Amino acid sequence: MAGVRVIEELLKINSHQYEITIFGKEPHPNYNRIQLSNILQGETSFENTILNDLDWYKANQIQLFTGEEITSIDPHLKLVYSNNGKVLQFDELIIATGPKPFILPIPGAELYGVVGFRDIEDCVTIMETAKEYKKAVVIGGGLLGLEAAKGLLHLGMEVDVVHLPEHLMEKQLDAVASNMLRRELAEQM
Repeated sequence: MAGVRVIEELLKINSHQYEITIFGKEPHPNYNRIQLSNILQGETSFENTILNDLDWYKANQIQLFTGEEITSIDPHLKLVYSNNGKVLQFDELIIATGPKPFILPIPGAELYGVVGFRDIEDCVTIMETAKEYKKAVVIGGGLLGLEAAKGLLHLGMEVDVVHLPEHLMEKQLDAVASNMLRRELAEQM
């Protein structure tokens, strides 16, 4: 999201000044990751989260490589190398690597069903896993963790939330508001 947002701003300044190439590891154009919990909750579809469709890239003369990631950068020669063997030269380089979920480094973290919640593939994996299993544990009671828990409830799972700090959403809420939220969520679960 952030990388393409920078490009949108550059295009506003002068849409003909730049030759733009974008590499994205995911197999589709940019989408609104904030909507992932709404996909889990059945409130929207992936197609409705796409921010710039392929026609937008074409109209703005942006070369887009989806499903392809940059594996190395040579800053002295100003070259990028992709996992598919492409080598491209650049004048300026924007690195917007996107999110990477933190999975606790504990035994079992590599097992089937242990999933981060940062991209559409995670969302699909969670929905597929929910067809097979009926109990889930969400580690983290921040906003994203609570949204994931609500989505899992929507998928028919029994959900427990494990949170290390003293209260939920500690970055956004004080203890009183957090306890009110916890009581409300407990009633929903």
